[in-house]
Amino acid sequence: MTQRVQLALYRGALLLTLAALVVVVARHPAQPGRDSVEAASVTDPAGAADAVRLGQAFAAAAETAAPAVVNIAATVPRPRSMMEEFLGGGFRGMPEAVSESLGSGVIIDPRGYVVTNNHVVAGAEQIRVSLQDNREFDATVQGADPTTDIAVLKIEADGLPSIQWADTDALKVGEWVIAIGSPFGLNHTITAGIVSAKGRVDVELSGYTEFIQTDAAINPGNSGGALVDIYGRLVGINTAIASNTGGYQGIGFAIPSSEARPIVDTLVRTGKVDHGFIGVITTPLTPWLQRRAGVEGKEGELVVAQMYEDSPAHKAGLEPGDVVEQVAGVAMDSQHTLAKTISDQVPGGKVDAVVRRAGKRYKATLSVIAHPIDRRGRPVPGA
Repeated sequence: MTQRVQLALYRGALLLTLAALVVVVARHPAQPGRDSVEAASVTDPAGAADAVRLGQAFAAAAETAAPAVVNIAATVPRPRSMMEEFLGGGFRGMPEAVSESLGSGVIIDPRGYVVTNNHVVAGAEQIRVSLQDNREFDATVQGADPTTDIAVLKIEADGLPSIQWADTDALKVGEWVIAIGSPFGLNHTITAGIVSAKGRVDVELSGYTEFIQTDAAINPGNSGGALVDIYGRLVGINTAIASNTGGYQGIGFAIPSSEARPIVDTLVRTGKVDHGFIGVITTPLTPWLQRRAGVEGKEGELVVAQMYEDSPAHKAGLEPGDVVEQVAGVAMDSQHTLAKTISDQVPGGKVDAVVRRAGKRYKATLSVIAHPIDRRGRPVPGA
């Protein structure tokens, strides 16, 4: 077979192969992204329906709760600086410099009672409340409790939209929650997240409150606003954030309704809340204290570090170095437990404590007084 004949045969075979490929392509045309198209066309209708229902639940919760959330503008006088006094001449009668505190609040009674944080309105000369329907009212402070950072305002109106309290004892970590408030003055902003944790006491906000932690976006201006569940019921009062920047970083804290509601009810009735106080400051027992002070006991037990002079603890004979084992029949496993137990006592009554000194136990009976407030209107540190 000559070389020319072989070349002709190769060309013929190549043409037959190309023809066969054309037939195949004609019968099965190329479909770019065919797999992704088929995956998209086989959408899970049940999953989509669940997502739609969740979105509708968020919308319904917001629609239920938002009308009861208000914006609060509080005018708070502040002392003049030395430079301001110098530039102003220091004359008497000159207007005092003021600052405006912007926060949020929640209407908890159609008769015009609004709950917020005490730090939003503390020291305010004028308080203005704005509703979702753009109505505005002057407000007065019905009562305030600096110890728990709760205040109740009163506006002169009836038939207002109000919110339903939820049972936060039944609230579970991982449940959806919605924050409603006025961050940076943006009225009725709604953000969503979950309950990140419950019972937070190690956040340096209060020695008495067990906070709800959430990742729902909370920013300056949200203070005093509502944290609601998926049904639009009030589960907490948004109070603070943990942040290195001053803005949202995914960690916010709210006072649980289970703790806020009895305080609010008392403020509505009497205008104040008296918390118990015995005047003792404790510290957890550490190996260092065991070595340096000779305190015997288990690591973590509460040791008396200081006492206020003439306080009930001082008068009852407690001494630095004493280990506090029990108060009112409650085992003292943390500083929070002691602070909470004493805070719940009625001022004017007495409470029994079991104390250990030099390895020997004895019982001390202490009078309970009302928790004192410092010159800035804040609770004095200590139990």
